[in-house]
Amino acid sequence: MSSTALDTLPFYCPIPPALHPDVDAVERLAHAWIDECGLCPTPASRAWAIGTNSAEFYARFAPRADLEGLLVAVCWVYWGFAFDDARCDEGPLAADPAGFAAMAGTVQRALEIPGPLHTDDRYAAAVHDLGERIRCCAGPVQSRRFQHAHRAWLAGVQWQIGNRAAGRMPTLDDYLTMRLHSAGGEPTYALLEIANGLDVPAAEMDSPAVCALTEMAILVAALDNDRHSLAKEAGRGQTDQNIVTVLMAQEAFTARQALHEAVALRDSVLDRFLTLRAEITPRAGTDLRRYLDDLGHGIRGNIEWGLRVPRYLSLADAGSLPGRPTAPEQMPWSDRPLRGGRDPQRLPSISWWWQDLAL
Repeated sequence: MSSTALDTLPFYCPIPPALHPDVDAVERLAHAWIDECGLCPTPASRAWAIGTNSAEFYARFAPRADLEGLLVAVCWVYWGFAFDDARCDEGPLAADPAGFAAMAGTVQRALEIPGPLHTDDRYAAAVHDLGERIRCCAGPVQSRRFQHAHRAWLAGVQWQIGNRAAGRMPTLDDYLTMRLHSAGGEPTYALLEIANGLDVPAAEMDSPAVCALTEMAILVAALDNDRHSLAKEAGRGQTDQNIVTVLMAQEAFTARQALHEAVALRDSVLDRFLTLRAEITPRAGTDLRRYLDDLGHGIRGNIEWGLRVPRYLSLADAGSLPGRPTAPEQMPWSDRPLRGGRDPQRLPSISWWWQDLAL
């Protein structure tokens, strides 16, 4: 499948960009952590991990974070990409849901256990180290929130692997539900409290409005990642589940038609995010305001990162990864949403976002 159509539509995102000033220092520290914990066993796997530019990625999500908290978040993002490549998208468990479930349960437990842990699994050992670091720099509430978000991500990946094993293409509504979890957005955004040293009260964080805003931010970023990654996935034979291929299968669309539909759906969700966030921000506490602000930074930062990152720009192997590409001279931005797609309020999995949600 050709991916040339993916370059024709701009990104609607009226949120200004931001970047943490200490991104380079955090990147050096995170690379040292990768080497110290033995996360990447080969030069090729290390090159792929470094090529995710995870320090830049999260420095755009949390541009005012504490250095210690930001480093933990950045290290987890590097870990997440390495784990995704080795255990989720490729490898012997990529089409084995039962095998993945057993492995993922061990890895999840390693994150949750405090104190010493002996394991021969490099991914479990590395995520256990990160769990210890989180417990040192964040409170128990933030640590548990992250653990629950992490478990939800692994469950979403298992669902995706189950579809792959069965040769099943999900419906659009099922795909959106699965993607809310499998994209890794939940733990990524749960790290905002940890990186920023926040303590958002449960009455606010667990309110329907904030839950909806978090889910919307996750889905917008996930659909943007589908666009960013489609060319790489096509080159590596991993396009079985992507918003574009789902719409092509369900609606018999061409790639261009599916892209238009996907972008219009994504833009409608972002419009709702901006409207709802503006409604509840005046009633939010100080820490929640910071969290809501960084939800937006994450949406914009994910696009900026995705347009530059070697992970998506290199379609062959780790040896072809560019060093640190610069931004395109003319960034593809739009100041208005794309219209003409289906009404997202008709999709059962996300229609509740358009209800009257008060904080």
